[in-house]
Amino acid sequence: MPTTTAARRREQAKFEYNAFLALCPTRQLLDSLSDKWVCLILAALADGPLRYSDLARQIAGVSQKMLTQSLRSLERDGLVTRTVTASVPVRVDYELTTLGESLMPVVRAVKIWAETHMDEVLAARADYDAAR
Repeated sequence: MPTTTAARRREQAKFEYNAFLALCPTRQLLDSLSDKWVCLILAALADGPLRYSDLARQIAGVSQKMLTQSLRSLERDGLVTRTVTASVPVRVDYELTTLGESLMPVVRAVKIWAETHMDEVLAARADYDAAR
């Protein structure tokens, strides 16, 4: 079996979407999806559309800058839609797309896993830190 050159692996990554290859576009998507604000925004929108201000209130600690950047990234990736309603003041609603909804079982599972196992993680961290 012939060896694959780095250039050939990069070329294959464009077509095969192998996240283990550095230039594969799935790397960027995984990077975006692994962001804590993105996960929390998706989880918040799971129950239906929310206004920007409602999202900001629901997600404690998120800055205006990070919320805006994360929402733009989600919109660009096709996971969230932004609807502007002309009113005074202007109303902006965010909602999961069908593609975004298809991601929700994974997001919910990770959120539930984190909430369920946090005590164990904290204990493991304490053990690790004590051994250092």
